[in-house]
Amino acid sequence: MLNIRTFDAKGGGNVLYKALAHPVASVALQALAARLSTEGGLALYDPDGMATTLVALYAGFRPTAGLYTHDSEQVGQPDGFGGVKLALTALGDGPARNVLAVSFEQEKMLARLGRVTRGGQASLSLHEARLPEAMLSQPRHYLDKLNFATNFAFFRDDERFSTRLVTANYWCDYGARDVQYWLRLYDHAGAILAEWRQPVPDGPAGIVIDSAEVRRRFGLPSFCGQLFIHVIGARGHDVVKYALDIYGKGAEPSLSVTHDANAWPSPRYATLPAPAPGEKIVVWIQNSHATPIPSGAITFNPMGVEDHHAVEGDIGPFASRAVDIGALLPDAVWPMQLELRSGNHVVRPRYEVTEGIRTRIAHLNVERGDLKPEPALRTLSPDLGRGFLLPFPILDPAEFESWVQPTPMSEALRQLPLRLDLFAADGSPLGQHFLGNLPRDHHTAVALHTLVGEAGHADLVYDFRDGGDGDGWLHALMRYRRRENGHTAETSFGSHIFNTLMTWRNEPQSYSGPPPGLTTRLFLKLGQETRRSFCCLIYPASVEGLPSSKTELHLHAADGTEIATETIAINASGSFMVWPHEIFGNDRVAHAGAGGYVLIRDLTCRLFGYHGQRDEAGGFSLDHMFGF
Repeated sequence: MLNIRTFDAKGGGNVLYKALAHPVASVALQALAARLSTEGGLALYDPDGMATTLVALYAGFRPTAGLYTHDSEQVGQPDGFGGVKLALTALGDGPARNVLAVSFEQEKMLARLGRVTRGGQASLSLHEARLPEAMLSQPRHYLDKLNFATNFAFFRDDERFSTRLVTANYWCDYGARDVQYWLRLYDHAGAILAEWRQPVPDGPAGIVIDSAEVRRRFGLPSFCGQLFIHVIGARGHDVVKYALDIYGKGAEPSLSVTHDANAWPSPRYATLPAPAPGEKIVVWIQNSHATPIPSGAITFNPMGVEDHHAVEGDIGPFASRAVDIGALLPDAVWPMQLELRSGNHVVRPRYEVTEGIRTRIAHLNVERGDLKPEPALRTLSPDLGRGFLLPFPILDPAEFESWVQPTPMSEALRQLPLRLDLFAADGSPLGQHFLGNLPRDHHTAVALHTLVGEAGHADLVYDFRDGGDGDGWLHALMRYRRRENGHTAETSFGSHIFNTLMTWRNEPQSYSGPPPGLTTRLFLKLGQETRRSFCCLIYPASVEGLPSSKTELHLHAADGTEIATETIAINASGSFMVWPHEIFGNDRVAHAGAGGYVLIRDLTCRLFGYHGQRDEAGGFSLDHMFGF
């Protein structure tokens, strides 16, 4: 396990971790660590409790002359390196030759250390590993989270496949100007293939980064690696969101879509299906750090079973490895689910399913270690209605199979007491399906197309009639298969309380701001080449009696210009299939161009949606949407 502090649900992301792990900073940090490790007598002053993270990422900083703290209550406590924390005031009496403050604040740290060091002791900070000022959105405050609006993306271009990252300049809504994307492309071995800046027009312009164009521009060979994204000029928030299309070239029929990688490494991930007969599944392990992943540090196990299968062989800094799940766990067969113990080495990974001539890509989800079963979920206020629910589409059963697999998504959860509530597109109920109190290691996959005779949606909800526990982090894996040609897409997501005026802790969540979140702002990219984009909008309602939505669809050109607006109404617990070419017409969609998009706005309710593309051969992609 990589002993790093990255993210917690209460405090959010740890900006100092991002500053330490940034690929540009890593070069200077490795050089500094190499220099100090050869000189000996290194003491660390740890003002923010990040020394173990620093040493986990760069082993050369391991202290040989003590770890010092200014917190009197921490003195004498274990320091994480086999000793105990020492009082900062005792530093001058210690054996240190070099004293490194684990901080980027040079003047403040050197002044503080100057009060306690003796002659012959050199004081340093991490100042020399700061990013260049030209890469900072807030130069006056280095550890402002906006200076580290970063993320990774799976990125591939070869003879079969290309990858296209699509988003919009949502930073402009917070007053941002002169936004740039600083980009670095790594190959499978972690070598840098290219590095460039992509200016973003002011205003709500579309942003497209296509692997085929990048490959042509830099004259690159085939590659399969990862793209590091750093947004310069970010405002409002530090989350880099995008949709990621993986599409086939020429006659290649594969088409899939996933989304941003969640920029914080986690110890565990789930929503990984075992391969079905005739399928091959690989998980793309992509190292998020400048330190190698040791052989055996990453394992897979059947969900709920402590039977761990290790990935052998080191994985180099920023390198990628395709792990064949069938070879690693030969007895694992769908509908079994698997768990990835990733040891904090990777951000949210992608998995790729090969079935016949087609492939599809989807993502795993973070399995949380901070959640415990919550008894209060059994007795939520009537004002919260059905409480937490996970909405997802049921596609037309005449054309598609629709499957759902509930997934444990916290380490402590042992049971899942669940029910499916089924709805027609107009919001009228089609029935319920009680799943029981599923054990953590269940192999349940529900064929939704056998439960209803029309398109609509389902809500996965808690049902405690047979006991069991919930944690408010209810997730499921959804799979859709076209009957005509077998083309398949899959996605996964988690539950929320939707559209209640009363709140429970941080629910109903808002896209930005405090609860209750009762508005909608969703991004729908347009189809490209001959593909048509679509989305299934759902009006999830934890309570009954809500009025219909007043949903506006704003068609934007690639430069951000608004071309047209249309309005639709969706009944509570109903759904609506949005096809931009049908709503706006082919000419206006064509005028929007590559990078054009539809912004879905509603000030009366929070909608949720799933988007994708359909090609002329009947292939399709599908994933949940994102908002900003």
